Amino acid sequence: MISFSSADLVIIILFFISVLSIGFFFGRSSKNDAEDYLLSGRKVGLLLFILTNVATWYGGILGVGEFVYRYGIVSWSTQGFPYYIFAFLFAIFFAKKIREASLFTIPDKLSQVYGKKVGLISAVLVFALVSPAPYLLMTGNLISLIFGTNILVSLILGLILSLAYLFKGGFRSDLYTDAIQFFIMFVGFILIIIFSYTSLGGFSFLQNNLPKEHLNLTGNASPTFILVWFLIALWTFADPGFHQRCYAAKSGTTAVKGIIISIAFWFLFDSLTTLTGLYARAYLPNLSNPALSYPLLAEAILPSGLKGIFYAALFATIMSTLNSFLFLSATTISRDFIFKLSKKPDEKRLKTFAIYGLIISGILSVLLAYLIPSVIEIWYTIGSICIPGIILPVVSSYYTKLKIDAKLILLEMIVSVTAGLIWFFIRDYLANSYLIEIEPMLVGLAASIMIHAIGLLLKFISLPQR
Repeated sequence: MISFSSADLVIIILFFISVLSIGFFFGRSSKNDAEDYLLSGRKVGLLLFILTNVATWYGGILGVGEFVYRYGIVSWSTQGFPYYIFAFLFAIFFAKKIREASLFTIPDKLSQVYGKKVGLISAVLVFALVSPAPYLLMTGNLISLIFGTNILVSLILGLILSLAYLFKGGFRSDLYTDAIQFFIMFVGFILIIIFSYTSLGGFSFLQNNLPKEHLNLTGNASPTFILVWFLIALWTFADPGFHQRCYAAKSGTTAVKGIIISIAFWFLFDSLTTLTGLYARAYLPNLSNPALSYPLLAEAILPSGLKGIFYAALFATIMSTLNSFLFLSATTISRDFIFKLSKKPDEKRLKTFAIYGLIISGILSVLLAYLIPSVIEIWYTIGSICIPGIILPVVSSYYTKLKIDAKLILLEMIVSVTAGLIWFFIRDYLANSYLIEIEPMLVGLAASIMIHAIGLLLKFISLPQR
């Protein structure tokens, strides 16, 4: 049972007021032109780049707690380390190229290189991948837990708290609210680690109260399991948030440095969240719902007031991703659908289109989160099916040696997504076969790689011989 003192509730409410105030204050200088509203004038400096880049990475924080509680530090091996590697590669090989392209979205680049049809298909995939619904659901569940409101009211409140300032301030408001939430995230988790250490003990406490595999980097997981998570981390190359922030950076150098420095902060925050999950498992070994491991540990060891700060940190971690995904989703709707499908595209109307996009995205998110409470599982499924269809097209759009015929790239996108989707449905009938271990993402990636390889081979054959 979780209870909240008046001090806790006041701190949480002050957190919401602070976020709204910062969003509206910094958003007041937002202009009507597309570059300013969608990308803060492409003038984002190194500090803001790092703060927003780090803050938006951890929206599924309750899922992180559940994963660590169930499996231990293999959580870091599968959901931390692989992303550091691919983020570093992204910084070295893509960040400057993306900034120099000076576009708005991933579909912009694919349309430029491969044509309108490829751009439109990629927009559908990006829209599915940046759905804010999972983060809205988590925000709504926390609001319901704390204030006792029903889930629909909680979802609407969560949407308003994350959306209101974006109408006026656009990406600039998103940046500055992410910045304050960055600091709150770290303060909250540092506090709970300090209290866990002083109340329960250090490494010896964990060692004596955790299953041995929880302190094993691989957690006794199979090599296939580890490999699949590494492949999922390939998503970094086609992450719309990464591309958006690179487009908005003051320079290519800012984007490169920003991502590399972000990796250090990701490592630090991953260390905090992993330790918190381990303490929860060691101290509260029989939880029926491990997704609540962080809140229940806070309930057990944090005094009044400080518990409110930790809950503010949970909200900050989720909502910094929620507002960013709301804006990414709105940008996709406005730029890649409404604008490009207009008979007379007019960039002067992009801000208006983006506001429409925010409204549409917000309504869809509330409906999805309310009607399908297991939306997080659906989100992971959508990710594993859609990601293979976009990774190689994005990579090849920036490296001409990897570019293939536009018709083949369109086929690659459609076949890889379709193959993953078909496999998702038929593998349940393979219960007694080792094939059930093959994830839909692996099937989609295999199809994508095969078609792309054929395209490269045909391109090589058609080149004039010296």
